[in-house]
Amino acid sequence: MSHPRRLIVGITGASGVIYGARLLELLKATDVESHLVMSKAAELTLHYETDIKPDDVKALANVVHAQKNIGATIASGSYKTEGMIVAPCSIKTMGEIATGITSGLLARAADVVLKERRKLVLMVRETPFHTGHLRTMTALSEMGAIIAPPLPAFYAKPTSLEQMIDHSLARVLDLFDIEVSGLVRWHGGQLETE
Repeated sequence: MSHPRRLIVGITGASGVIYGARLLELLKATDVESHLVMSKAAELTLHYETDIKPDDVKALANVVHAQKNIGATIASGSYKTEGMIVAPCSIKTMGEIATGITSGLLARAADVVLKERRKLVLMVRETPFHTGHLRTMTALSEMGAIIAPPLPAFYAKPTSLEQMIDHSLARVLDLFDIEVSGLVRWHGGQLETE
């Protein structure tokens, strides 16, 4: 029995919640079933940084899980997924995942992804990093997580914030072999748009 391709999207309260919202929009155009878990802090940050309502973000996902629902499907390794992207990932959430001491479903789902040896991508949003942050990232990398801060690529000559966001997200989706249109790739001095 085959299962659909499923990807968990976690959105924390770090600055840059637009990354999570836009990620869900991009996944809509694919055959991937999106499972969203969003922290309360993420909902607050949406209010501060955008005009997007939490219900609008939730409507973009195929399945929405409450942060307090520790009995959700994504809390179990027997529920097959491709992995998880946390976009953006707060330092608090990163620390919870690194220690395995999880206070809610978002960090628990990430912990499950790690223990099942699936892909976990953390779009960590903080600057500058102190040594403790860097050590936590190193520990997570050693456990199999991919640390992917959303950094713009200027070789694509972006002309809008949206293009910079989409480029970062398309690169992260590449890690899961999920193709989205519009990614400008580097080809030895020549740019190519998919």
